[in-house]
Amino acid sequence: MEYEPCDCVPNWELGTWPQTRERWLQEVLEPGSIAWDWFSGDPKLGMDLREFIAFNGMLIPPFEHKILEEDDRAEIFRDGSGRVRRALKEGTVGEVRTSMDQYLRFAVENRQDWREVCKRFDPSNPARLETGWQRHLPRWRQRDVPLVFAPNCQTMGFYWMAREMMGTENLSFAWYDQPELMHEMMEFWGNFLIEAARPVLEKTDVDYINLNEDMAMKNGPLLGPETYRTFIFPHMRRVVEFYKSHGVRYMFVDTDGNPEPLIPLLMDAGVDMVWPLERAADQDPVRLRKKFGRALRLSGGVDKRALARGPEVIGAHLRELQPLVAEGGYIPTVDHTVPPDVSWDSFRYYMDAKGKLLQGRL
Repeated sequence: MEYEPCDCVPNWELGTWPQTRERWLQEVLEPGSIAWDWFSGDPKLGMDLREFIAFNGMLIPPFEHKILEEDDRAEIFRDGSGRVRRALKEGTVGEVRTSMDQYLRFAVENRQDWREVCKRFDPSNPARLETGWQRHLPRWRQRDVPLVFAPNCQTMGFYWMAREMMGTENLSFAWYDQPELMHEMMEFWGNFLIEAARPVLEKTDVDYINLNEDMAMKNGPLLGPETYRTFIFPHMRRVVEFYKSHGVRYMFVDTDGNPEPLIPLLMDAGVDMVWPLERAADQDPVRLRKKFGRALRLSGGVDKRALARGPEVIGAHLRELQPLVAEGGYIPTVDHTVPPDVSWDSFRYYMDAKGKLLQGRL
């Protein structure tokens, strides 16, 4: 991340769809032959290890999961975030479907709703951290793998949290129709992100914190730069300043889609990295490096669609990334979780070829 000589480039990946897992188990894999928590790493696949400090950044207590209506094709239910959703049953593995749910209602529609819901986001609730987490401090201080505060998706960003509570369409109107509510939510969330992490960060440094935002779609962000600057930027900046003043070395932001118009604001707020650089949204890491320079580190950018097209396409695609890997400040991974149109043989070839890429031998 500092563009200095290093003995290895991190070999990280995000994970798979459950449907992909089922396909691979049918094709060749034996149950238990590989790990599926790829954020924590899997040496059997050449992935490097990371440690994530246990943290629950969600509603405590969550709303009760309740099925409201059901037929042979779909079910309507209330989830733990208080959202009422209609979900198709076909293709479901675990709780993951091959189609998006239809969202019918959300927990927050107005200021009164928010003031009730935010009681479930008490940052001092002891259930947010592992019981007896302090026992890990000696090991964390002597660690030999990257240490990260919170598993992926547990440190919700500002947009992510508001969208979870209000829904994309309602939130898009709320910036304009309910600005007082939005200012209140964003200020509260900045305070939450600081205070929830404070007990740990006062005891140990960590290598990075990642905020999950998912605030963009294929053709651009779901809120404009001026809206971001007005409502989110001041709180994002103070959160990053607190984190870095308490031993956090890098600040990552995860968003799918094309967030490019917001990247200058993220960088001004102190963000170091964006990922996973979705290729279907024109997020080419080579182009982004030329546009934003070395101050913006990058991760992701391996087109998941290329993996389904076989070894020749995979190899050519990875070779395009060789100069960026050699320069530094870039960790190649698939640009989201691996979908079920990718065979085990293709993924295995990709991992072998990526291993050579990371060693400068591709």
